[in-house]
Amino acid sequence: MHTVWKGSISFGLVNIPIKLHTATENKDIKLRQLHKECHTPISYQKICPGCEKEVKNEDIVKAYEYAKNKFVVLDNEELEKLKKENEEKAVEIIDFVKLEEIDPIYFEKSYFIAPDSGGGKAYSLLRKALVESGKIGVAKIVIRSKEQLAIVRVYMDTLLMETIHFPDEVRNVEEVPNVPQEQLVVQKELDTALMLVDQLTTTFDPEKYSDEYRTALMDLIEEKKTGKQTISATEKQPAAASNVTDLMSALQASLDKTKTKKPTTRKRKTAATKPTTEKKSVKATETMKNA
Repeated sequence: MHTVWKGSISFGLVNIPIKLHTATENKDIKLRQLHKECHTPISYQKICPGCEKEVKNEDIVKAYEYAKNKFVVLDNEELEKLKKENEEKAVEIIDFVKLEEIDPIYFEKSYFIAPDSGGGKAYSLLRKALVESGKIGVAKIVIRSKEQLAIVRVYMDTLLMETIHFPDEVRNVEEVPNVPQEQLVVQKELDTALMLVDQLTTTFDPEKYSDEYRTALMDLIEEKKTGKQTISATEKQPAAASNVTDLMSALQASLDKTKTKKPTTRKRKTAATKPTTEKKSVKATETMKNA
């Protein structure tokens, strides 16, 4: 399992060297875009609309747009300095709280916590303390240059870290449009709704649920593969490179053609009949003038 972060976590004077591993994965089926005519995969370029030309990564700077078309440019050195000042590879548990006190809207991404060398005993201590107390730890961590609020809890005998949103990252629910105010509900309708809820109530079993669309899409893809309904991407150079290649071929062919003609041209220049021809032309012109 790939390590995405390495450092330590502490509570009080107890320090645990740890590694973080991503606990979930996105299984969306990624579809490529092809040119309908020749089935070549479409590529994307970074184009500057002002200069109307492609921009390389080294020619791009980062900036904050504080007003419409008004920017503050931040160079890489400044950003790296801030990153190093804040990216201390240590996580301190600030508080212990109950999990049910945190609304799920705050949860963002989950990471498995594994002990690093020599951290097994302290890891077990924290795990046991969380289980016995029924609490979770609240901590701060910097991952990929972003400071995150996080919780540490036990998941199936493993410590789990879940990054959670800061309060100002959760939008104000009062801004949600068209939410109806409390309305009079007919008791008979409510009783029927409660009866339906009761009939559908069960113990949560995640294995019971699956992504039916993804399954159907993969079945369709496999069916087309089996039926040989496949295509191969055309092996072509990008348009710009192709034009250069064609131009070079044309230039080379022209050069070869010129080389072939050169000996013939030289022979004509040295031929004995050339001066005679020139003299005849001069005499013909004088005769026309005299006439």
